[in-house]
Amino acid sequence: MSYTTVKFSKENPEFLMTLRRRVKGYFEERNLSPHANTEMVVKTIVMVSAYLVPYLLMLLGVISSTPAMLITWAFMGFAVAGIGMCVMHDANHLAYSDNAIVNRNIGYLLNIIGGFVANWKIQHNRLHHSYTNIDHHDEDIAPRLVLRLCPHKKRYGFHRIQHIYGWFLYGFMTIAWITVKDFNRLFKYRESGFLKDKNGQFEILLTKLVFLKIGYYGLFLVLPIMLIPVAWWITALGFFFMHFVAGLTLAVVFQLAHVMPTSEYPLPNEQGSMENNWAIHQMITTTNFSPNNRAFSWYLGGLNFQIEHHLFPQICHVHYRNISPIVKQTAEEFGIPYFVQPTFVKALGQHKEMLKKLGRFDEIPAVHSPALTVG
Repeated sequence: MSYTTVKFSKENPEFLMTLRRRVKGYFEERNLSPHANTEMVVKTIVMVSAYLVPYLLMLLGVISSTPAMLITWAFMGFAVAGIGMCVMHDANHLAYSDNAIVNRNIGYLLNIIGGFVANWKIQHNRLHHSYTNIDHHDEDIAPRLVLRLCPHKKRYGFHRIQHIYGWFLYGFMTIAWITVKDFNRLFKYRESGFLKDKNGQFEILLTKLVFLKIGYYGLFLVLPIMLIPVAWWITALGFFFMHFVAGLTLAVVFQLAHVMPTSEYPLPNEQGSMENNWAIHQMITTTNFSPNNRAFSWYLGGLNFQIEHHLFPQICHVHYRNISPIVKQTAEEFGIPYFVQPTFVKALGQHKEMLKKLGRFDEIPAVHSPALTVG
């Protein structure tokens, strides 16, 4: 994969300038911090407890029957996804706190659910957020050839039924990360110039990655196999259930935001320049969903307000619901689309339709012109 520099247009900056001024005014007028509040701290405790307490109950024998243990592992999968969406995500975007040490330490929670912070910051923060839905740059739309999530990728015959089998493959998202993908990505990022050769940065990160993987598997797979009095394969199956649930949850949430019938997949010209500026690019590649379901939004870490997250990644997600009317109104004033699906079920249906289109057509007609005039 080539990571050439993409340059966004600098024309028509008024939308983002106006939006940033209004959002800043929202916080100043209410004397609010854009970072975590009490709700966020409580959520952090709840999510981490939902992950670790069931695990300890199994180790201590409080949960002992095979069905109960398998259910417990699956429940932990939802907690893994919750930590990923609600806690470490904000911290690694520097949105949890204005204190860098707090963000860094909370961001390390990614490591205890099997991930690797250094890779995530490159893949998610630098690539996905900078180059959303741009082929060869956004890895979220570039899985192995078994799925086609971008109209610029080669289409194969089996893609015609990806709207059926794709959901199953989504469940392997975190399994891929905890096994081979973190290693593959680290080597790829070195080759692509994201990691500096001086001072042994790559070697240091590779050593950390090896020890973190050993520690993770030792703590959450080997130790339960040794201490929980059931056949080893039952514990291994439970571990698999945990990651399948986590992977399916995370993949669906992120795909509903960017692989939709309204989504654009703009490409840079031969000089590497994009037709729109960065803010407008985010608007035409991103979709919100289920904005009125507060319980759902609580668990998803506000990622159903994906537009707000992409425009303001350093604002804690607990504020997205309140700034979303500002974003929507400003977009309407400038004639910029603000895509939203009213419910989660509706969004699932639309994503399924997009998977069908991507699997059956080489080109996907744009919902609107990718060139927008604002001002």
